[in-house]
Parts: sequence; C-alpha cells; structure tokens
Amino acid sequence: MPGTLYLIPNTLGPTEAGALNALIPPQVRELASRLDYFVAENAKTARAFLKLVAVEHPLARPLQEIEIAELNVNTPPQALAQLLAPLLAGRDAGLVSEAGVPAVADPGADLVRLAHQHGIAVRPLVGPSSLLLAVMGSGLNGQSFAFNGYLPTDAALRTKRIRELEGRSRAEKQTQLFIETPYRNGQMLEALVGACQPGTLVCVATDLSLASESLRTMTAAKWKAALAAGKGPDFHKKPTVFLLLGQ
Repeated sequence: MPGTLYLIPNTLGPTEAGALNALIPPQVRELASRLDYFVAENAKTARAFLKLVAVEHPLARPLQEIEIAELNVNTPPQALAQLLAPLLAGRDAGLVSEAGVPAVADPGADLVRLAHQHGIAVRPLVGPSSLLLAVMGSGLNGQSFAFNGYLPTDAALRTKRIRELEGRSRAEKQTQLFIETPYRNGQMLEALVGACQPGTLVCVATDLSLASESLRTMTAAKWKAALAAGKGPDFHKKPTVFLLLGQ
C-alpha cells in the first residue's frame, strides 16, 4: 500500500523557535517530526525547519539520517517518478516549500499531481500562506481574487499586463495578486502607480507573519504621492505580495 504525501507548511522567513509555535500548529510539527523522508525546494531550508520542530518535538531519527530530496525549478519532469518511488513502496513523505504552503506558487504542485495519478493519498496541512494573509489584510475583495504569479520584467510588457489585470479587476470586481523578485519590488510599485488609474486600490504586503511585517492599502494616486515624497515602503529584498482592485 502506498504511503501518504503530507504537504507541510513552512514559515514565511527566518523564525525563532518560540515563534514557530504561533505559526505552525502542534499537530503539524508533531507529524513532521515522525517522518524520515522529505521532498523540499531547498534541503538546507528544510533542515533549518526541522531543527526548529525538534525543539519541542524530538525527531524520529537524527537529522543527518533524514532523507531530503530536492524539487525546484531546475528539477526535470522525468525526475519526479524517482521522488515518488519511496511513497509507492509504502513510505510516508513530507513535501516542504522554501516558504509558506507547498504547491502554491511552488514547484511541488507537479509532484502532487503525479501523486494523484498514482493513487497516493495527499494530505494538505494548515500553515501560513502569504497570498491568503495578503488578501485577508488588504481590505480588497476576498470573495473573488486571482493569483497571477510574476509579471513580465520588460517595462513595456509589464505595463501592458498591469493594465490588462486592472481592466479585468474593474470589470469583474476581482482582486488581482502577483509577486516580484524581492530586489525589484521598488520597480514594481513604480510601474503599478504609473500604469493604474488614480482611484485603483493597491496593497503592498511585505514580510507577512514576521516581526518586520508591513501591510498597507492606498489608491494608486496616494502611493504615487508617497513615493514622490520619499515615503515608500521598506521592502527592498523582502518577500512582498502586490494586490490591486480597480474601482
């Protein structure tokens, strides 16, 4: 009988052991402590996570004996079958993202799809999601929203895409979410306020759930004025979710 693939949420950034208790439910930490096979976006990050788990939930095996296989954007599709082989042999496994919940804006989704194709039970577990936290805290429409991943890096194409999303948002009253490589956050916000109508609501959500958390919603016009006055958000090289809602 195949094992179970547990989707184990990680924190959204560097976290002290005590803070882990407020972010990851005890049942999830206890389950993670019992597994000896993980598929992770980054093995080093997964080991750091397990070290925090072990503070209150001793690991079933010494950390150096726990098998951690990597699955990231560079993993070829043909390698997924090998990652699933232990589960098909009856071994339980944990899928751990670099940050937040696995398989959402994360290469783990391909492994989950393949697990379903092979009849492997998949169990998603509760933990922090930057996307849902951003929607919750934005004040924008939480009844209808769409995540669009990364926008084009080319300035002209990015502006065109922003205007397309703003038009859809206005027509459908749908919140649009997207992310950016953290060192380009400033360029993204400048592009947003330059492309959007003055009354469009824009939310910038940074370092959610961390001590340095920042979350602010204003019209594009007010953001433009804030940037001109040198009062933009402190978000350089910090994971950030951008949201907009056309009015």
